[in-house]
Amino acid sequence: MVFAAVLAGGIGSRMGNIDTPKQYLELGGKPVIVHTVEKLFVNDRIDEIIVLCPKSWVAHTKALVEANLPAGKKVSVIEGGETRNGTLENAIKFIEQNYDVDDDTVILTHDAVRPFLTHRIIGDNIDAALEYGAADTVIPATDTIVESGDGKIISSIPNRNSMYQGQTPQTFRLKLLEQVLGELTEEEKGTLTDACKIFTIKNRPVYMVEGELFNIKITYPYDMKVAATLLKGKDSDD
Repeated sequence: MVFAAVLAGGIGSRMGNIDTPKQYLELGGKPVIVHTVEKLFVNDRIDEIIVLCPKSWVAHTKALVEANLPAGKKVSVIEGGETRNGTLENAIKFIEQNYDVDDDTVILTHDAVRPFLTHRIIGDNIDAALEYGAADTVIPATDTIVESGDGKIISSIPNRNSMYQGQTPQTFRLKLLEQVLGELTEEEKGTLTDACKIFTIKNRPVYMVEGELFNIKITYPYDMKVAATLLKGKDSDD
């Protein structure tokens, strides 16, 4: 089976002075998170969807799912963890408690605030996870990357040709992800916030899947303006 875990635990602090987490802000007449879940819902290769959100938003998220998605593929809404790793662990635990899991079970993890996911990216992620065990969605870096150890002085400028920008989905064989998470120390669990980085520090290979420039993560107010423009362009293409 293929599970999609929608990570909706953020509070959107970088969006400015707002009371509503960014995944629940309205985009084109419905919340950002609904656009994201809809794309996964209609994909034939996704069997089940798990939305993980803050405890205080679980009831609201369930209501959104019921109001916006037709009956059919099951969508479960559960509480996320205090950290991204904790949220991943909650997703794994939920799957293992409610479904039969084998070596070919795949979990595709995706940011709730990336509503422009494509079916090509979904398919490539699933294929790569099945073949290699772990996959990350990336695009080549277009700007020069500058590294600074203290935030004031440049310490190095890596070769841009070998630099990529990470997106999501990040997709894994579920049993392998659980194994690698189990290898983390408590200190590592508290500091590592990216599942693929967990694999790299444990010397596990991660296959790169080509993303899209428009697969943006809505983080700042400006991103909402870009997303609205992208959505209008998508609607005009339909």
